Amino acid sequence: MVKTLSELYEKVKVDENYVRVSKDDLFNFVVKVFMKLGIPENDAKTIADCIVTADLRGIESHGVQRLKRYINGIRMGGVNLKPNIRIVRDGPSYAVVDGDEGMGHVVGTFAMRLAIEKAKKTGIGVVVVRNSNHFGIAGYYSMMAARENLIGICMTNTRPLVAPTWGIDRVLGTNPISLAAPMENGYLLIDMATSTAPAGEIEIRKRKGDKIPEGWVLDKNGNMTTNPDDFFAGGALLPLGGFGELYGGHRGYCLAILVEVLTGLLSGGSWSKYVGETHQKHSDVCHFFMAINIENFVPLNQFKKALAKMAEEIKSSRKHPEAERIWIPGEKGFLTEETRLRIGIAIHRSVFEELNKIAEDLGIEKLKLIS
Repeated sequence: MVKTLSELYEKVKVDENYVRVSKDDLFNFVVKVFMKLGIPENDAKTIADCIVTADLRGIESHGVQRLKRYINGIRMGGVNLKPNIRIVRDGPSYAVVDGDEGMGHVVGTFAMRLAIEKAKKTGIGVVVVRNSNHFGIAGYYSMMAARENLIGICMTNTRPLVAPTWGIDRVLGTNPISLAAPMENGYLLIDMATSTAPAGEIEIRKRKGDKIPEGWVLDKNGNMTTNPDDFFAGGALLPLGGFGELYGGHRGYCLAILVEVLTGLLSGGSWSKYVGETHQKHSDVCHFFMAINIENFVPLNQFKKALAKMAEEIKSSRKHPEAERIWIPGEKGFLTEETRLRIGIAIHRSVFEELNKIAEDLGIEKLKLIS
């Protein structure tokens, strides 16, 4: 019987092809990389915190395996290293922000802090962003609000990677949605793509030489495929909720459009068909941030106790005979973080080798393994 998280989760995801590094070493390494590329120290720390948090929580698709892509984007001139992040429209409970083509992690942190500030004053803060870049995991920003005893909501559009229901072409982004809320002795954290999987998960399967599950991807001719190479050869992800159906799920399709309305359209920026990649000038990724001050609606302690009670009732309900336990959204990630802070962050050997090639190229100290 599974008794610990490391047995349940780490051994499932981690095999002999993985190595471990400490959180502090990985964080400092990433900071040095971005500073070497010309990003100011405080911004480099913000970016590193978001990236390393993804790896801490087991979200490998958005961790340091993306570092090379960010570096390429900077070197190809697609990112403004010292952006003038501006509030272009402003009111007591809302704002529109122009990210000036900065790193999305820096722009996103600025915008969520602004939403939190407004929520504390007025009860609700909504900030929409245009002219940004890929910002990592959406849950990073919703958790910023939750740690302030607020409800945090975050969305972003992305470059086109997903076919619409009944379609073949890449028209929509993976367009993740996140919500975080404080509860007694913890947090609820929802962080999900509106596609069957994030593109980074396809990259991981390709790196490992694994097939992808049927129902995730169509090849460029609209045929279902389990070969990750077909995705990179012009195929498309399917919308969430298709249950393996050829044409994808209308639920994920509708949610992806919802994200486009609240990010690209509401901010006056671009929707996914016109959003570029990190290496492209003016990729115009758009975000949505919302913070809700719980105290304006219900006493905070009452809310936190009620959410914890609801979570416990769900967890204690009848389990499937083959299930070890019922999980609450975000629970695995927080337990994974707790474990990896203790025993180290697992990264794939090929990623570790890639990071040390980056170190050689930039003339910085290589990343060390936990002995």
